[in-house]
Amino acid sequence: MFQTFESPSSPDQGPPRLADLRAALAARGVDAFLVPRADAHQGEYVAPHDERLSWLTGFTGSAGFCIVTAKTAGLFVDGRYTVQAREQVAEEVEKLDWPATRPEAWLRRVLPQGGVLGFDPWLHAHAEITRLERALRDSGITLRPLEDNPLDAVWPDQPAPPEGRIVPQPLDFSGETLSAKCARLGKMLKDKGQAAAVLTLPDSIAWLLNIRGSDIARNPVPHCFAILRASGQVTLFARYEKVDDRLIEHLGPDVEVEEPSAFGPTLEGMAAEGDVIRLDAGSCPVWVEQRLEGATLEWDGDPCVLPKACKNAVEIEGARQAHLRDAVAMCRFLAWFDAANQDKLTEIDLATRLEIFRRETNALMEISFDTIAGAGPNGALPHYRVTTDSNRQLESGQLVVLDSGGQYLDGTTDITRTLLVGDDTGAAEMEAFTRVLKGMIAISRLRFPRGLSGSHLDALARYPLWLAGQDYDHGTGHGVGSYLCVHEGPQRLSRVSDVPLEPGMILSNEPGYYREGAFGIRIENLIVVQDAEALAGADARDMYAFETLTWVPIERRLILTEMLSAEERDWIDSYHATCREKLSGLLDETARMWLDRATEKL
Repeated sequence: MFQTFESPSSPDQGPPRLADLRAALAARGVDAFLVPRADAHQGEYVAPHDERLSWLTGFTGSAGFCIVTAKTAGLFVDGRYTVQAREQVAEEVEKLDWPATRPEAWLRRVLPQGGVLGFDPWLHAHAEITRLERALRDSGITLRPLEDNPLDAVWPDQPAPPEGRIVPQPLDFSGETLSAKCARLGKMLKDKGQAAAVLTLPDSIAWLLNIRGSDIARNPVPHCFAILRASGQVTLFARYEKVDDRLIEHLGPDVEVEEPSAFGPTLEGMAAEGDVIRLDAGSCPVWVEQRLEGATLEWDGDPCVLPKACKNAVEIEGARQAHLRDAVAMCRFLAWFDAANQDKLTEIDLATRLEIFRRETNALMEISFDTIAGAGPNGALPHYRVTTDSNRQLESGQLVVLDSGGQYLDGTTDITRTLLVGDDTGAAEMEAFTRVLKGMIAISRLRFPRGLSGSHLDALARYPLWLAGQDYDHGTGHGVGSYLCVHEGPQRLSRVSDVPLEPGMILSNEPGYYREGAFGIRIENLIVVQDAEALAGADARDMYAFETLTWVPIERRLILTEMLSAEERDWIDSYHATCREKLSGLLDETARMWLDRATEKL
């Protein structure tokens, strides 16, 4: 399905919807209500049925939450979305910088002593609610799980829940059978004395059982739940309409399929037996925890998350092939863009044309997220999503942040290039672009000792910007799945990440810079952790390094060569030479001629 560009709501729709929700809260006897951007599976992306935050407020960012009280409402977003929230959300909603402003501090200010904060137990994880309860312990404010969601009751045209088919992911792409995965993880549970693990993250279940789905746009995952037992047996809870004979044959005798209505009674039965149950505090809905009263709960994390992050050899080779295929589409697009009458183009034109080139590979399953095409000041919004209302026409001298990706059976891609409209731009833009490039090169060239996490590396990408008093308000990199979610944990290049990097982890490398109201810059390649080549010397330690997966030229006209070191210039020239070597034989003559020009030495 091609990307669409309609706005889900507008700021003027917010106040009447808030009024309807407040009436529903009063009828339920609660003073406030939590509205997250979440579904029962706690994934980052949600189906239209679960776009409650967007419907209520107009805010379309991928992270944030709102608290609605009888007299006010507060929208909590981080630095990536500050400008976007101001533009999309009605003035009467207070825009709050999160996590600098904590929800408990705001609630203490706006709720009376003895106030009741309602929440939907399906939409909030154990860790979130536990932390908030502790933070409000001496405030007189209490949290109450509600049996039904009052927002759903006032959303008259709420879309139906998704019902996409579940399909097998072939062994040629997964690299390990589901029985081997289940046995391996089941043994891990047994060794820890745990009878079972409850799985609620769709991408974890998809990875474990080598299945894919279509319930979340751009992310090939099915809505379902699962219980993995120490024996290696699995119960999958999914609507029978999603399942066919081919899937049953794929799942085999050790995977039982039940309707979602059986999920609660199964949990209650495990609790009655007094089992030791493993849960993930960050993703397990409070509703699940309620059904397990009486069981011994061990908040030991989702057992699939780390094995899924460490891609096997088949998945890594698949990623290489997917990125080459995607690079062909990108180069064809960039050749088209450079030859186009650019000041007649709009942001939507760019997003649409790029998707066409990807679909012409005849291998694209779906784009991996809605393409970000931000021209001029729109590029200063890191997670901008163009709509028919915001669509800008390109102007000479502007920069365009183009962040996009594809879902292929053998891998997931994510690439950002900053484009130049016309032949030249300002000195400030070029200086910032070169600093961002220096940070991206620093990560690409890095060797680092085993045991380090993304928090140890993140500053290296920012250092050139810091020297100029500049920075960016997002992480340097996120994990990426293997024909799964384009944002995947637990690995990250971020100052808040404490997960050690391990071979096989795929990450983005995407420093940026954003000047509000003027321009944005981001350069992104995907990289994979690997063992570093050994160095001579008796004291040389075992090290890791990054293999680059993305091979698309970087805009040379924006580089101030004099700001680069000799090593950085060599890296750029070598990177472009490799782009030419890998792609020339895959391109048509027009794109190949463009590639030759785009990869000339600095």
